[in-house]
Formats: sequence, structure tokens, C-alpha cells
Amino acid sequence: MLLHFPHPLLLILSFFILFCIALLQLRHRNSPTHHGPPTYPLIGCLISFYANRNRLLHWYTHLLSHSPTNTIHVHRLGAPRTIITANPHNVEYILKTNFLNFPKGKPFTDILGDFLGHGIFNVDGDLWRTQRKLAAHEFTGRSLRTFVIHTLEEEARERLLPVMEALCVKEQAVDLQELLARFSFNVICKITLGVQVCCLDPSVPVSPLVKAFDVASEISARRGAAPLFVIWKVKRWVGIGSERRLKEAVGKVRSHVMELIRERKKMMMRKMNEGREDLLSRLICRGYEEDMIRDMLISFMMAGRDTTSAAMTWFFWLLSQHPEVEEQVVEETQQVNVEEALEYESLEKLKFLKACLCESMRLYPPVAWDSKHAIVDDLLPDGTVVKAGDRVTYFPYGMGRMEALWGENRLEFRPDRWFVERDSVERTMTKVSPFKFPIFHAGPRVCLGKEMAFIQMKHVVVSILRRFRIQRIRPDKPLLVPLLTAQMAGGLSVLICKREKEADR
Repeated sequence: MLLHFPHPLLLILSFFILFCIALLQLRHRNSPTHHGPPTYPLIGCLISFYANRNRLLHWYTHLLSHSPTNTIHVHRLGAPRTIITANPHNVEYILKTNFLNFPKGKPFTDILGDFLGHGIFNVDGDLWRTQRKLAAHEFTGRSLRTFVIHTLEEEARERLLPVMEALCVKEQAVDLQELLARFSFNVICKITLGVQVCCLDPSVPVSPLVKAFDVASEISARRGAAPLFVIWKVKRWVGIGSERRLKEAVGKVRSHVMELIRERKKMMMRKMNEGREDLLSRLICRGYEEDMIRDMLISFMMAGRDTTSAAMTWFFWLLSQHPEVEEQVVEETQQVNVEEALEYESLEKLKFLKACLCESMRLYPPVAWDSKHAIVDDLLPDGTVVKAGDRVTYFPYGMGRMEALWGENRLEFRPDRWFVERDSVERTMTKVSPFKFPIFHAGPRVCLGKEMAFIQMKHVVVSILRRFRIQRIRPDKPLLVPLLTAQMAGGLSVLICKREKEADR
């Protein structure tokens, strides 16, 4: 009787599979220089990453807090090795000291490329420098600052406050996150495009442009958090599922913006554009190509809408948890002359309000993390070895929760930590390194809209709190969803109540 042995290739494959299964029974033991999740041959940390996919922020924060250097390594199947850090020395090295070795990189720009194209937030090298120089010139101009204040005043007076007044009279609950998002989108669209796109009345559905913008933002963000990058790439190639919806949404956003560009050009040719200060008119005057103008505008629309509305949502939730802080904010706003309260100079005087906003963004940063990709091998200040092609992520959410940076009360909402002396008469804000508090990025790519963001947030907070109290209905324990910005899952349901006359004096 003849014995039939398996084909040699099948034998080798069987032994390989058995070998992998045996290894999977053993947890990977980290070396003294490696800190991170359990990692296995071939699949990396896919198992633990998938298990924690809905709580990545807390998972990363936990791992970082148990690392002696506040830095961890994450090996994911189908993705570059990722180094995640909450170490300010590393952050400074990545964002400033050796800036040229840590561009955003192709893996990052691929994720947002379909949505943001070649806009300033999604490019490197000469293209970034050209747009940065242009944006720096526009954002530092006094005329734009005046235009921003005027836009905020008009949008608050004519739209936001009347809607809140109506909700107050009806005693009708509203999702404050959604309301602030609509308001912020109107503001940034008037600043960039010179047009209004949203109705603030919550009973009126959002416009097709806003819907398309939301879909494009969410799906683009979920690409970056996908357990396997190859999945969304295959779906894009085949044109199915979320990638098909992304393509449709991006098409709507781009066609809408392009239509506005061409209409504005026609107006300018007929000399019907006199007195316009919006960014679109400025870019057309400079003679840039339509595609470049489109991508820059979409980038600024995304950044200007989502970051400020997210920051204010979490700020109002924290105020609802700390009524004594709200009282101090209201008291400070009452010390400013009513007629001048919403001018730039008077908004600058509101130091306690700024401290509250900073403390809110420390705990709930509008952008939870940001990534770069190393060009060549490198060594971070804490001794972490970086290989060419590695993804290097700095993690503002986790940094705000590191005891080494903020002390034992790091999880508490304490605005007074932002003052040199906790003096109620003359408060001097302490200078905090942007590499310890990288909410607005840092180094050569520091956010040009930082000043504008604080102006908008202060303006909105003062406008609302002078007239209304925000009474939270839910949630008691909100969940932060790290999309392109830090959204509150399910929104922030509140009642708008009239502020007592005593507080208005």
C-alpha cells in the first residue's frame, strides 16, 4: 500500500500556520525600550486595537501614563509603525527642532486628500510654504480682524440670539452642539466665501452643503482610525459603501465652492464686488488658479467651523458642571462696558474667560491628535528610535491628562491653574509652552487662526451668557468622538433660560 504525503508547499504552509497560532498564545513581552499594547507577529496589535476601537483616546492615554517616557509604539497590520507621544520635549522636537524631518507625509495626505485636496492643511514642501505665506499675510491684517468682529456681531445679533430667545420662550430643548456648529459654519463661510449657508432654527433641516460637509468630514476621519487601512482603500477602488458616499459628498462640496468662485469672478469683472473683505475675493484678486482657491477655502471652512464649535460645546458642558465658574465668567463680562464689550480690545481684557477656554481645551482639545511621518531615521529626545516612514503622533488629549504635566488634579476643571497668582484683583496669565499645550499646533505650522478663534469664542460666550443661562439636560457623562474634531456623541441637549435681572446689572 502506497502512502500519499502532502505536497511540500502545503506542508510548509501548515507548519507556518501552526507556528503563528502557537505564537498568538503568548503575549508579546515588551523590551525595556518598547512600551505599548500587546503585539504579535504578523498581525501586530490588531487584536487589542480592534477591542479598543471605540475608546482609543482612553486606551492610548492609559498606555502613555504607564510609559516612563510618556511615549508608546503601536504596530498595526497594514499601516506604518506608529509612535505616539505625550512628551513635550518630543513634541517640540517634532514640530520645531527637526521640523523638516517630520512632514505630514503621503500616508496622512492620502487620508484627507479626497476632501481637502491640496489645501494648506494637507500639503508639505513648497506648496505648503506658498499657501502659508499667503495665509499669514491675510490673517495678520487689521482689516480682516475688523471684518471678523463685524461678522460675529451681525451673525449673533441677527440670527443666534433671536433663535435662542425663541427657544427660551417656548421652553424648547435644543442640541447646543448642533446650534453652535450651524452658527460657526455661517461665520466661517461669510469670512471665507462672503455668503451665509445655514439657517440656525433647529426645526429647519441643514442645507445640502452642510450635509455634504458633515459626511465628508466624518468618513475622512474614520479612514484614519480604521483597524486596517487596506479596507477603505479597496472600498474606494471598487466605489462602494462609505467611500462611494464620500465621493458624492466631496463632489457636492467642491462643485458648490467652485460655482461661488466663478460667480464672484463674474461680479468682479463687472465691478460689482466693491467693499468685499472675504477671503474668496482676496484670493481672486491675487490671481490664483481656481483649484488652489477651492482647496484653500474648503480647508479654512473645515478648520474654522468644527474647531471653534467643538471647543465651545465642551466649554458650555463644563460650565454646567461648575456653576461657581459660570458666575465668575458672568461677573467678569459685566465689568466691561456694555457698548464696548464686543470690540476686540475689550474682549482681550477677559482673562478669566480665556483661562476657562484654555482649561476646557486642555481637557477636551478640538483636535485630539495629529500625525507626521519621518523622512529619515531619527532619535527623539526621550531616546525613542524613529525609523524612516514611521508615523509619529503627538496626542493633545492624552497630554492634558498626564500627571507629570498638570499635577494630581489634572482631571479637574481648574481655570485658576492658568494664572501666575490666583489673585482676584489683577490676574496675570501664566505662559504655558505650546509644546505642553499644543492645541493650536506649534512651530512653523502653528495655527494662523488662533487669535481669530479666541475672538469668536469669547464673543459668542459673552453674547450668550449676558442674556441666558444654559441648563443642561444631558449628557451627564459625555463621550468624546475623535473625528476631524472632538465631537460630543449624541450632542449637548440644553434648555435656554433667561438670565436673572440681577446678573444683568
